[in-house]
Parts: sequence; C-alpha cells; structure tokens
Amino acid sequence: MTTDFSYKPTLTGARVLLRPVTEDDVPALLPMLRDPEIGRLTGSHAEVDERALRRWYATRGVQTNRLDLAVVDRATGRVAGEVVLNEWDQDNESCGFRICLAPGTLGRGLGTEATRLVLGHAFETVGLYRVWLEVYAFNPRARRAYEKAGFRAEGVLRGALLWDGERVDATVMAVLAPEWAALAGARG
Repeated sequence: MTTDFSYKPTLTGARVLLRPVTEDDVPALLPMLRDPEIGRLTGSHAEVDERALRRWYATRGVQTNRLDLAVVDRATGRVAGEVVLNEWDQDNESCGFRICLAPGTLGRGLGTEATRLVLGHAFETVGLYRVWLEVYAFNPRARRAYEKAGFRAEGVLRGALLWDGERVDATVMAVLAPEWAALAGARG
C-alpha cells in the first residue's frame, strides 16, 4: 500500500487507458471544460482560462495529495476526459472522486470503466477506506453510472448549488473498501 498519491499510475482497461494528465492534454480537454452543458452538470461557474489551465496541469504530476489522470479512449487514442481523486483525508483514509468526459464520448462505457479502474487503484493500491462524491439532482445519468460502479447515496446537501437563479440539491455518495471488495469479488 502507498501512503499518498505520489505514485502516478497508468491503468489499462479494455476501453480506456488512464495515465497521468499533463499540460500537453490541455488542447484535448479545453473544449470539454468550456462546454456549457458540462459546466452545468459539474456546477462549474468559472471561466476557463487556457494559460491558467496549462499552469494547473503542469503541476499535477508532483502533487502528493491528489491523483489527476487523463482518460484516453483506446479505440481512438484521444483524450476523452479526466478522472481525479482529490480532497484526500489521510487520517481517515478517505478522498473525493470526480470524473468528466467529453459529450461525444458518453454512452460507450468509458466512464464506467475509468471509474472502476481508479476505484480499484484507490482501494487496492493506495489503501483507502472511503471514496466519496457529490452529484447534482439534475444529473440522473451520472448518478446511475456511479451506482453501477458501486457508490451508494449517503445524504442530500439541500440547495448546494445556485445555477441560473435556482437552488439545486447535491447527493453525497460513497463506496467503502469492504463494499468494493465484495463487488470486485462478484465480478471475478
């Protein structure tokens, strides 16, 4: 087991390859990060500045408190998005999870496989006990995908997001190490 996120793995599945994200991935990620619907689904109000993004991604490889991986579609070889383990709480063996995929890549199982790969790494290599996320009420597709990967709803953050003048609830979901082990065993 590792003690932090200093190890930046490359994880390979049938559909996706997860590898450390770099500044060179910005051109592929920029359209996704500037997409208005992606912004809504992720609750991102921020304008995306390419230079700031390049500086941000240039530092991801040296972070020991988070893991940022590019999701590469193996069928095309193109970067289809990113998956992140963040908000690491070392004392409680817990961290947050987020994933973002380009709109044209949805519905092909890339997100499900990327999520399972990174969860496997989180529980089996890093030794985490809990991985959590928040999903907004207007994103039921993502919630179903998270449930499919093993996340369970834990509670609702009422009115957590203010979007276009309306308050939107966020559901907190998590998967625990024993649940992950049972799921992994069932998948064989």
